Amino acid sequence: MRKLLMNLLWLFFFLFCWQGATISEAKYVKYRDPKVAVDVRIRDLIRRMTLKEKIGQMIQIERTVASADVMKNHFIGSVLSEAGSEPVPKASAKTLINMVNEFQNGALSTRLGIPMFYGIDAVHGHNNVYNATIFPHNVGLGVTRDPKLIKRIGVATALEVRATGMQYAFSPCIAVCRDPRWGRCFESYSEDHQIVQAMTDIIPGLQGSAPADQMGFPFVDGKRKVAACAKHFVGDGGTVNGIDENNTVIDLKELFKIHMPAYIDSIKKGVSTIMLSYSSVNGVKMHSNRHLVTDYLKNKLKFMGIVISDWKGIDKITSPPHANYSYSIQAGILAGIDMVMVPYDFKEFINILTYQVKNKIIPISRINDAVRRILRVKFVMGLFEHPMAGYDLVNHLGSQEHRELARDAVRKSLVLLKNRDLANKPLLPLPKKGIRILVAGTHAHNLGYQCGGWTVTWEGVGGNNRIVGTSILRGVRKTVYPTTKVIYRENPDREFVNSGRFSHAIVVVGETPYVQSFGDSTNLTITEPGPTIINNVCGHRGDMKCVVIVVSGRPLVIEPYLSKIDALVAAWLPGSEGQGIADVVFGDYGFTGKLAQTWFKTVDQLPMNVGDPHYDPLFSFGFGLLTEPVEEKKFLK
Repeated sequence: MRKLLMNLLWLFFFLFCWQGATISEAKYVKYRDPKVAVDVRIRDLIRRMTLKEKIGQMIQIERTVASADVMKNHFIGSVLSEAGSEPVPKASAKTLINMVNEFQNGALSTRLGIPMFYGIDAVHGHNNVYNATIFPHNVGLGVTRDPKLIKRIGVATALEVRATGMQYAFSPCIAVCRDPRWGRCFESYSEDHQIVQAMTDIIPGLQGSAPADQMGFPFVDGKRKVAACAKHFVGDGGTVNGIDENNTVIDLKELFKIHMPAYIDSIKKGVSTIMLSYSSVNGVKMHSNRHLVTDYLKNKLKFMGIVISDWKGIDKITSPPHANYSYSIQAGILAGIDMVMVPYDFKEFINILTYQVKNKIIPISRINDAVRRILRVKFVMGLFEHPMAGYDLVNHLGSQEHRELARDAVRKSLVLLKNRDLANKPLLPLPKKGIRILVAGTHAHNLGYQCGGWTVTWEGVGGNNRIVGTSILRGVRKTVYPTTKVIYRENPDREFVNSGRFSHAIVVVGETPYVQSFGDSTNLTITEPGPTIINNVCGHRGDMKCVVIVVSGRPLVIEPYLSKIDALVAAWLPGSEGQGIADVVFGDYGFTGKLAQTWFKTVDQLPMNVGDPHYDPLFSFGFGLLTEPVEEKKFLK
């Protein structure tokens, strides 16, 4: 009897172990195994997915229509924050992390548990988030011609984005701006494609350095990096008359020579996503251009990442937008778009695309290609292994280290255009003591104007309440000696200037913030009352020396005022660290920047780029006066 009981116990033990092993084997899912090759994981997951799950992965929605339930019920692949969209004003890093994790929990609660990624327009730092470091816009960074600096900015930006729980930055813009009348010229590094190519080193900064033997394969190196996005494919900087979202009329050889090289470099560097342009090439909307998107980008260049639409980009295939949404979806998806920024009416998109696939208007092979690319990026990012964000990186947001990096970028992005000799000595750098300085101008003490568009909100802001940083005025006051008198008057009249007994004046004027078509300009003038301030201050009769600092997203009409100005500095859109301007103006560092955009005389010359037969600029491409740092003893404030 005892022997029988022992045998029964062994039998039960064997059955229990066998059942446990069977359950364990049943729980093993190949696509969840990080030891398995990425392409094998993709195939395993795709074969398990329904059409509804696949289409859900192709959608990116705005956070205001997202929730855990929406993510779960519609299998949404990605969420984004529209510029200026935040759960509460001045949201903290922890608040943003909690929001992202809530959406992620919804995605993970689905049958297959496919994580989502969260995108944001981090185009010059994490620019939509309070307390972030705001770096100079690309128009200034191109002046530096310093790929190593740009890569470091990418590293810092990735950390600040990850500090808020997000994993995807819609950056860099690698447009080649051929006409400063274009409202997005400040997003371009240069009119010269070679400079733009060099600046694609921001991609390994954002993502990490990709293996050299993986051409076209997306790469993101861990939890401190983000997926990058090269945009806007292709030719957006060459539209007729610089009109945003317009038509680029160009010979294809010229398109490939000027506008394509930076995309080839981006693909070599493992860029994860490429965003399409609203503009057209020779009359064909890029969002429906199968030849350039599928035949060239995907098939010829072997890009294996995600092709993503711009905001409501497929809607704009028709005019007016959304006039024939069914056609737009069909044209966009067949052209090769993998992920669509819907961003609000995602149910309409789901219903139409589902109908088109079920009725073989769009083949399932096209859907599978899109989902394969999306999953590839998610696997490469390590999202399946580490989908949830923690608080361990929050201190990187707006860190002092990043602000010092931005300050250095400001110094290197300044271009000295004029520096009048006075008694056989150039005016700049200014002395820090023994002078009485008037600081004037609309942009002297205005962080919003200093940062430009794509800052806090889509169109940018004015004032100093919503951005953490140092204005140019504050930078001046922190730099000069305690005995130096600095008087600030935003818009002084001539009587005030004449009565002030100033030895020097610093006038800071330029453009007010704008974005996209709202920045298109046919006159390219300094925003009023900027010209009046220049005339009132620099037109002063006396011994006062006048320095003008132009804060702008592009070259502006300056020739009518040039004779009144003793020293002229192009500061572009320097971002949050205005101290970098004072560092150079007062000689702690020298001017080193060289123009990456031609500075025209009159708008009638445009478009005009270096190498053109009619090239006759005010300041030529590559121009920039140099100064040496001034050695002096440190002083205590």
